[in-house]
Amino acid sequence: MALLDKQDGMKVVGSAATGKAAILAAERLKPDIIIMDLALPDLNGIDATERILSMHPMTCVIALSASHTSEHVSRALRAGARGYVVKDAKGAELVEAVRTVSAGRQYLSRHASLGPASAPSTGRPAKTPMERLSARERDVMHRIVEGRTSLAIAKELSLSRKTVDTYRARLMVKLGVTNRTALIRFAIANDLIAL
Repeated sequence: MALLDKQDGMKVVGSAATGKAAILAAERLKPDIIIMDLALPDLNGIDATERILSMHPMTCVIALSASHTSEHVSRALRAGARGYVVKDAKGAELVEAVRTVSAGRQYLSRHASLGPASAPSTGRPAKTPMERLSARERDVMHRIVEGRTSLAIAKELSLSRKTVDTYRARLMVKLGVTNRTALIRFAIANDLIAL
């Protein structure tokens, strides 16, 4: 981010280490552009982007991810991101992305793949497994991946343990996983947790 601060017309006004902190920082600082890491603890960058843009639709978000598959790029763009940069890109590319997005255009990293994102029968974007989860299912999933028990999750979310177990079962079916280890692998593969 120091590179951005050295550019004419650019000033880094803040940073956040978690998805929830990013939402609070966006509310407080109201930046023109947010560089959003998609692998954040407590709330992934996709969900944080959606929440920020629902409150501040004029803010532009550039997704930053280690992944460059068409599914990841499509998810970020459907969440409202105006740009997508892979983490192994050179610093000059991030500067280019910020300039492009601030000029009102979309930016996709040279290494990012944007394959067919539409379902052939309807022409509407196909939902990824994560997009098929409800907000509550995503909340439960993040807590499971962080190692919390059903009882701890129930207390945090003011739910019964049985309800948490129901959410756990539903999200595992929707994601096609059978146990916590597979769920963690899914979360890592989809940039839902930071390593």
